[in-house]
Amino acid sequence: MGVIPMARTKCEVWSRVCGYLRPTSRWNEGKLEEFRDRANFNFD
Repeated sequence: MGVIPMARTKCEVWSRVCGYLRPTSRWNEGKLEEFRDRANFNFD
């Protein structure tokens, strides 16, 4: 059985800022760094 090549597409990440959703690609460098520093929590 051969390997099927997969095409990659760019995935857009959105985050909630001040009550509304906004794509992270539209943020400035400072906001992106703050986003990377955020802690994630799971309530399982």
